[in-house]
Amino acid sequence: MTKIELAAIVLVLAAGAGFLNAKVFRLPSAIGLMATALVGSFILVGLGASGVVDPSWVESAVEKADFASVLMHGLLGLLLFAGALQVDLTDLAAQKWPIAALALGGTLLSTVIVASVTYFLMRLVGQDVGVSNALLFGALISPTDPIAVLAILKAAKVPPELATQIGGESLFNDGVGVVLFTAIVAASAGGDVGAKDVAVLFVRETLGGIAFGLAVGYTGFQLLRRIDDYSVEVLITLAMVVGGYAAAEHIHVSAPIAAVVAGLVVGNQGRRIAMSDVTRKHVDLFWELIDEILNAVLFLMLGLEATRIEFRWDVATSVALAVPTVLVARFVSVAIPISLVRWRSKLPRHAVKILTWGGLRGGISVALALSLPSGPGRAELVALTYGVVAFSILVQGLTLKSALRLFVRT
Repeated sequence: MTKIELAAIVLVLAAGAGFLNAKVFRLPSAIGLMATALVGSFILVGLGASGVVDPSWVESAVEKADFASVLMHGLLGLLLFAGALQVDLTDLAAQKWPIAALALGGTLLSTVIVASVTYFLMRLVGQDVGVSNALLFGALISPTDPIAVLAILKAAKVPPELATQIGGESLFNDGVGVVLFTAIVAASAGGDVGAKDVAVLFVRETLGGIAFGLAVGYTGFQLLRRIDDYSVEVLITLAMVVGGYAAAEHIHVSAPIAAVVAGLVVGNQGRRIAMSDVTRKHVDLFWELIDEILNAVLFLMLGLEATRIEFRWDVATSVALAVPTVLVARFVSVAIPISLVRWRSKLPRHAVKILTWGGLRGGISVALALSLPSGPGRAELVALTYGVVAFSILVQGLTLKSALRLFVRT
């Protein structure tokens, strides 16, 4: 099966699942697509286990689709750029202290808490995942997923200040998580990785990504302001994110952060100064469609990944323990940073609870888990990650509106 054939199958399935969700389930798009694909995957796995059908060809197709590579080196830049275009830089600057505290301090704290609790809980149920695997799980599951968060925030009426904090945190904290994940992978593979190496990696990836994103955004801004042709200007924005993302990966700086920063520059300075009303309308419509279409593909692929997960009773027990562990870690890692910077920002009464329940995990966590090399504990780590992500999107995402109403009443 060629890549074009795989892409065609995924697009047809995404369109079919989207139609079914719109006509029957009427759930928020991201949740409905993942739920539909997930139910279909479970049915297929069940039929395969009973001998009714042979699901191996589906599992093979999903494996060939290479979800981890497609997301991390393809879809992610486009989705982050599309999301950043809609973020008001003034609102982001007003919430800079909470966002910085959550994206950096919160992610680090959550990684330590999740890793420590997971290590001991897994030993209690007879699964010794090891210290390095526990740390890897903490690093990949702690960052909130910008794609999942931004998709769900569109459907939930979150207070403006918290919406900015949740969205801003999710756009930037994946850089911290990826740096930690990369360093732990290198250390567990026998690399000589120390605190200095992690610091250098963090500076290069994060600050380098910011600087490169500013350069790409400024270059695009200068090009946009010199012409008034919406078709060319749309093409320039597309070239910025695709070319910029590939170049950032080539020079080893954070491509996701570069895409976010470039999107912020174009979405604020570019849209206000460099674009006519006609161009602005077409650019917004183009990137809104890109966002909706790629989100549909992403969440469908995320649901189909269930066909590759090995489900066992001991794994189910581990997932049941991992979900509350991640939620408690999220609560603590939000409460402490927010309490330290509360004096710098006006927050609603139940900010910590809303930030905890609204901190969704998504495709990036699954992609990082799938990128792990084969070895002891990998299958368990992938299953734990998938279980937490499925709960996050399907349960937290679906109940976010109700949770907000509850918090407002109390």
